[in-house]
Amino acid sequence: MQVRNRRSANWTLEAAAWSPRKASANVLDRLHEWGYREVDQAAVGLTELLVRTAVADGGRRVSVHLADQNRQALIVALSHRPGLAVADTAVLPKLTGLGAVSCGTDTAEDGRRVWAVLDL
Repeated sequence: MQVRNRRSANWTLEAAAWSPRKASANVLDRLHEWGYREVDQAAVGLTELLVRTAVADGGRRVSVHLADQNRQALIVALSHRPGLAVADTAVLPKLTGLGAVSCGTDTAEDGRRVWAVLDL
C-alpha cells in the first residue's frame, strides 16, 4: 500500500486476540502526535473493529495503516491471508455506526483490506 502527499504510519502485528487493542493504542498515539484529540472514542472503536475483522480471516499477521488529510483519517487493516473469497460487506454498517464517514472492504492477492475514513 502506498500513501503520498500526506502523513502516514503503519504497524504490523501478530494476528492475535490482543492485536485490536494494541492497534488502537498505536493509532490513538499517532493521532495525538498529529494534534487530533477530539475523536478518541471513534478512532479506537473503528480501529478495533477493523483489526478484529482482519484477525478473523485467520492469517498469521495483520497490518494497520493510518493517514490523514484535510482533517480526515484513513484507517486500513490488512489480513495478509491470500486466497480469500470475495470481500464480506457485513462489517460496513458496523463501521458506519461507529462514526465512519466512508468505509469499504476488498479482497486482493495480499489478503482482505478493510478501511474507514473518520472526520477529525
